[in-house]
Amino acid sequence: MITYKKMFHLLVDREMKDVDLRKKANISAPTMTKLRNDKIVQTDTIDKLCKALQCQPGDIMEYLEEEN
Repeated sequence: MITYKKMFHLLVDREMKDVDLRKKANISAPTMTKLRNDKIVQTDTIDKLCKALQCQPGDIMEYLEEEN
């Protein structure tokens, strides 16, 4: 499972709100909800987030093995 918890920790570290990132990355509120709930998002969304946060994909997401 891909999780975006690292991105939300990064926002806290940078004292940035979700709405600020949405505007800067030009993503919608439903997309932000998908990220918060670790749902699938398109790679162009990851691209926008990395550009807005000036980071690499590994800085905002990570793979966690699901427990069965």
